[in-house]
Amino acid sequence: MGTPKLKFLKDPPRFLFFTGKGGVGKTSIACATAIHLAEAGRRVLLVSTDPASNVGQVFGMEIGNTVTPVAAVPRLSALEIDPQAAAQGYRDRIVGPVRGVLPDAVVAGIEEQLSGACTTEIAAFDEFTALLTDFDLLDGYDHIVFDTAPTGHTIRLLQLPGAWSGFLEVGKGDASCLGPLAGLDKQRERYGAAVAALADPERTRLVLVARPQQGSLREVARTHAELAAIGLQRQHLVINGVLPAAEAASDPLAAAIHEREEQALADLPASLRDLPRDQLPLKAFNLVGLGALERLFGDDRAAADTPDFDADAATSQAEDSPALSELVDEIATDQHGLVLLMGKGGVGKTTVAAAIAVALAERGLPVHLTTSDPAAHLSETLSEELDGLTVSRIDPQFETERYRRHVLETKGHKLDAAGRALLEEDLRSPCTEEIAVFQAFSRIIREAGHKFVVMDTAPTGHTLLLLDATGAYHREVSRQMSGSGIGYTTPMMQLQDPAQTKVLIVTLPETTPVLEAARLQSDLQRAGIEPWAWVVNQSLAAANTHSPLLHRRALAEGPQIERVLHQFAKRCAVVPVLAEEPVGAHRLLQLVDSRQGEPRELAGA
Repeated sequence: MGTPKLKFLKDPPRFLFFTGKGGVGKTSIACATAIHLAEAGRRVLLVSTDPASNVGQVFGMEIGNTVTPVAAVPRLSALEIDPQAAAQGYRDRIVGPVRGVLPDAVVAGIEEQLSGACTTEIAAFDEFTALLTDFDLLDGYDHIVFDTAPTGHTIRLLQLPGAWSGFLEVGKGDASCLGPLAGLDKQRERYGAAVAALADPERTRLVLVARPQQGSLREVARTHAELAAIGLQRQHLVINGVLPAAEAASDPLAAAIHEREEQALADLPASLRDLPRDQLPLKAFNLVGLGALERLFGDDRAAADTPDFDADAATSQAEDSPALSELVDEIATDQHGLVLLMGKGGVGKTTVAAAIAVALAERGLPVHLTTSDPAAHLSETLSEELDGLTVSRIDPQFETERYRRHVLETKGHKLDAAGRALLEEDLRSPCTEEIAVFQAFSRIIREAGHKFVVMDTAPTGHTLLLLDATGAYHREVSRQMSGSGIGYTTPMMQLQDPAQTKVLIVTLPETTPVLEAARLQSDLQRAGIEPWAWVVNQSLAAANTHSPLLHRRALAEGPQIERVLHQFAKRCAVVPVLAEEPVGAHRLLQLVDSRQGEPRELAGA
């Protein structure tokens, strides 16, 4: 494997944590790091707590929730913590003792509090903190490499004083992340030791993984600030998948991508500029199998692995799937309604939402596009360019602060100092922002009865469940209106009605984003919301590229597009990577019509 001159691998401490959004390549980098250390003679344990973990797939073997030697790499063992199984065991430990003791409605409320992402994250943290404090286990390894680090929010919660278990009493909390903490009190000493290990730069190094894209770099800057604020200072930055300049020489699409990446790197957020930084070039091959992982840290662009699937069939998956314009045509037949775009950060749902809004307005239909995305310049461009399109931007910070004040004034005014401190911390969770933004969205929903409302940056399925199950607006209205004979519609009912709302899930044609999108779909279905369509965005297979590297990556998209088409989506559009950034109404319309020849002229342009 050689000795790569990478800063994050120099003098590595006992614990290495790799963190980053889905699809940035942190699992591949964590696996390659573990191999590198093992081949250098170290005893290494690789641990994954990623809900979309594919460590076993990367090594081509079953791993699971027990320490398993990797036969092909002496001195390397691996362990995959199943976050869902950990969360279920965690729920059982909390709910079991009160089942049959408390009223069924209270037990159901506790179970719902424990249903979401916060519980899964805390349960996984519960599992791997045992690794950080198990001295018998630690004696057997020189390094433990973690794929996915805990968030700053989780660590802050674990640092709080006071007894969390009392916070589940009825009426004390507004419900998002404190419920899941109820089972932690007995393990406070162990958590204290684990947090101390995380904050010790002699024992721990955090590696932030991003792609050379402005959105990805902004996201990792937020993670850096959050972790640094709680004392986790020893951070490195790895920018993964940088397109080599040589690929830009003979292909216009590659040249455009290279230029965009160079600009994103030049505009690197100030908070990241002083971090030790490494860049890894984009590879043409899939990072599956020992041979591929051993080449990840090298400069082996010419590794000519033959894809293990039919290349012609792979590209035809993208070519034969519908274009985004076909979905827009079907949406337009309703003349009005709510179009809700959902998906993880970095998949391009803001752009897809804007493109759909422009295309509907171009067809002569009144449209309101609303977004909570910080990139307000997109909204400003649209508002100036197209008749019939109204653009608004919800300020998440403003809405969240308003929501926090309301909860503290109502739920928090009778709490003692410790209880209020817990509530204030809970209100700093990601769930709080989702709820606040959803409430702002709800004020706009009623417009969908007479025009199209296209919403970007939607709340997760768990937030929708939480709002419904904790007796929020929907339950209260239902209770008041029951038996009155008067018809009513709540925002939740509108979201659940396919005649009024079309939910589109946006993803990328890559393994982890597709897994995350499938999990989002399951959450929505639990909330009684059936996604109407999927959009596979930024597909190289649907683009026209002559770059050898990009062409081989296009072939690798085939299996993921096939999974979406045949396993997950009732209908699906595949949107190609474009040479020009889709900003402004004309380019957004080009994105919609990108596989239908020349785009039509804008109405009224």
